Amino acid sequence: MINWLKPSNVAEVANYVACYWLIEKRHGSNRHQYPKLNPDPSAHLIISPSHQLYHYDLNPGASEGTGSHWLFPHHRTFQLDHSKPFVHLGIKFHAGALYALDIPGYSHPMLDTVKGTDLTTLFNGRKHGEKNLIELARSDPGRCCEQLDAMLLPWFKKSMEDRHSQLTKQALQLLDATAISELGNKLFCSQRTIERSFSRVTGLTLKQCQSMNKLEAMLEYLYKRDVSEIDWVEVAFQFGFSDQPHLIRHLKKQIGLTPKIYAQERGLTIDVYGGVNSF
Repeated sequence: MINWLKPSNVAEVANYVACYWLIEKRHGSNRHQYPKLNPDPSAHLIISPSHQLYHYDLNPGASEGTGSHWLFPHHRTFQLDHSKPFVHLGIKFHAGALYALDIPGYSHPMLDTVKGTDLTTLFNGRKHGEKNLIELARSDPGRCCEQLDAMLLPWFKKSMEDRHSQLTKQALQLLDATAISELGNKLFCSQRTIERSFSRVTGLTLKQCQSMNKLEAMLEYLYKRDVSEIDWVEVAFQFGFSDQPHLIRHLKKQIGLTPKIYAQERGLTIDVYGGVNSF
C-alpha cells in the first residue's frame, strides 16, 4: 500500500482545497478488502485510470462505474470494494467549497452521491491525462501537487463568494469548539440565519456537520491508542456523550460497530480518502 497526503502551497487554492492525496493497493495485499468510508462533509474529485472499476455501497443502493469520479458530501457510511488492486489520486475540497465554484456538470448541492466525470470536459477541453497525473503522483508528489494547483487555479480565480459563503466559513471555524446554540452570539446574527446559510452552502445542517467532525476526531483518537490504554468512560465525556452507553449507541449507528470492536479490529478506515486510515 502506497499513500500520501499533502496540502496546496498556493493560497488561492488552499482557500478551497483541504489537501491532495494518493492511495494505491498493489497485487499481493489482502488487507481491508471492504473498508467503510465514514460520513464526510467534504467533496472529493477522485482521479483514476479510465479502465479501473469503482464500487460504493451507499446504504441503501450502490454506485459503480469506471475511471475518474466525484464523491460528494455524504452523511451515511459507505462501504468500498478494495478487493482488487487500484490507485486513486484525490482532491479533497473544504466543506461547502463547491458552492462558490462554476464546475461543468455540477448542480449544487449534491449529497450522498457518486458521479462519474471526464477530466477533459471538467477542465474545459484542456487535456490532463489520468495516467500521467498518477505516474507523477507516484514518482514526485510535490510536482504532482503543483500540477493540480495549475489545473484548479482557473476555477478559483472565477469563484463567486456571497454573504452565505462568508457566514458559513465563519460557522465552520467555530463549529468544533462551540455549541450550535451559541453560534448566533459569536457571529452576531440569528440562529435561523446561520442555519439557512449553512444549509444553502454545504447542503447539510449544522448538527450533521458537527456530528461528522466529532466522529472523525473520536475515531482518530481511538486509532492512535492501544486497546488496553483506552478508558471508555473518559472517551465518552471527552467527545460530548453523557455516558458510555450513549457513545456505544452512536458508534453502532454510524459505523455498525461498538467502540471496543472498532478499536480491536482497526480494519475500518477513519477516512480512507484524504484522511487518516489504517492501511
